[in-house]
Amino acid sequence: MKTTRHATYNLNYHIVWLPKYRQSVLVNEVANRVRDILHEIADDKGVEILDLTVQPDHVHLFVSSPPKNEPALLANWFKGISSRKYNHRYADDDGEKIGWARGYYAGTAGHVSSETVENYIQQHKEGNS
Repeated sequence: MKTTRHATYNLNYHIVWLPKYRQSVLVNEVANRVRDILHEIADDKGVEILDLTVQPDHVHLFVSSPPKNEPALLANWFKGISSRKYNHRYADDDGEKIGWARGYYAGTAGHVSSETVENYIQQHKEGNS
């Protein structure tokens, strides 16, 4: 359990999103840079990354967040800020820029089902889809 000044909570979210056109651009150094940026965002926003998998054509993010942060806000933070930071820091021309597809998946996981989600993410790390 975690606490804020006015709440005790255990809110975990599984968020998945894709690069535009589901291109397999999240490989090698690009994946490492995106991973680092996502950790920066989490630190800046006071969100804990429980698990993170960057696949060539999608990102799985499992986070714990205070109740004030709704899932849509979390998805918008991670998608919007990561693409701006990556493109500003690393993209010299339009062909190197990362853009995210419009939608995302957001699911909740409490104490019991968070283990299931973590196992699912671990399976993707091992290459089992």
